[in-house]
Amino acid sequence: MSEHDSLTAQEPQALLDRAADPALPVANLRRIGLIAAGIALGIVVIGLLLRWVHSREVTQWTDARAVPTVAVLTPQRGVTGLQTVLPGNIQAWFEAPIYARVSGYLKNWYFDYGAHVKKGQVLAAIDTPDLDAELVAAVATLKSAVAQTKVREAEMDFANTTYVRWRDSPPGVVSDQEREQKKADYNSAQARYNASLADVNSDQGRVDNLKAMEVFKELVAPFDGIVTQRNTDIGALINAGSGSGSAPQLFRVADVHEMRVFVQVPQEISASLHTGLTAALHLPQYPDRVFNATVATTSEAINESARTLLVELHADNSEGLLQPGTYAEVHFELPSDPHMVRIPASALIFRQDGMQVALVGPGNRIVLRAVKLGKNLGTDVEVLAGITPEDRVVDSPPDSLGNNDLVNVQGAT
Repeated sequence: MSEHDSLTAQEPQALLDRAADPALPVANLRRIGLIAAGIALGIVVIGLLLRWVHSREVTQWTDARAVPTVAVLTPQRGVTGLQTVLPGNIQAWFEAPIYARVSGYLKNWYFDYGAHVKKGQVLAAIDTPDLDAELVAAVATLKSAVAQTKVREAEMDFANTTYVRWRDSPPGVVSDQEREQKKADYNSAQARYNASLADVNSDQGRVDNLKAMEVFKELVAPFDGIVTQRNTDIGALINAGSGSGSAPQLFRVADVHEMRVFVQVPQEISASLHTGLTAALHLPQYPDRVFNATVATTSEAINESARTLLVELHADNSEGLLQPGTYAEVHFELPSDPHMVRIPASALIFRQDGMQVALVGPGNRIVLRAVKLGKNLGTDVEVLAGITPEDRVVDSPPDSLGNNDLVNVQGAT
């Protein structure tokens, strides 16, 4: 209690002491009593007034603290820097397994794996004794057939001459029966000649086929590239064929001047990929390097089992650093939709009514708005419907925030 209040409280006591003085008149005593009562009443009124003012200030302070203060943000239009990372498989521009077309034994090989070869260069030679013997026999058979054909041709010419002489004889010199017999002999000789000629053609075809097979005694590179596999050695038994257990591939050649990159893209982002879209390749063996690739084509069909779209990219390999069979992380920079808006994921409200956001409306009143989300962008999310770039969205809204609640906007006066 202040000094003024102490003095004020002592005044009634002083007046009472004076009233008790028998020397004072009765009128003065009454006057002093009224004054003391007025002073006491004033003190009570002043105390009540001070208490009411203090209570009002406390109520206003409490009400002010009860109104939450929120931070607001403006939805951003479009999506910039949207990146999707997918696993990719790097393959050669061309890659061909080399199989033997003829059976035999490997006579020699001239290029090992890792060697750079040109189109038409001989990779290996095969010794084919069975094929060689078969060719010699076929040539002998052909010569015999040719000699037999000449005999049949001479017989046919003789029969033809005899038939012409009997046919042109004067009437009555030879009988019709003898004339028809000579004609039949000629036709028979001609048929034997034609059969012999057919045998010659057949034998000639066989010889030509065997000679053509002789070309495959040498394995040649189908195009410029690198030998990536050599699965045989000198003296190994070679069986003609392709891909079977008894006829494995002997060599594998890859053209790596440019590489193909295959990526399985999830269906939900497949519409964002188009021809000409660029991507960055990150390889484990080159952590400090980034290789550029371009989307060349797609399969134009969704894989039913994986629900993915096969996408082919092309990457330059003039430095020769990219290798067939390499795993790569493919970073796609997806194009943005100018009509799309995005907000931080922290602005979302997860309640039983579905996905919502809190907007600050007129009079700083909260409006809860349902939204439809698109792709997850990490810290941000796409909003397909529900808000516009002009809305004021509450960031990290309190759990207790409800519709039409009054709020204070952080940073606002």
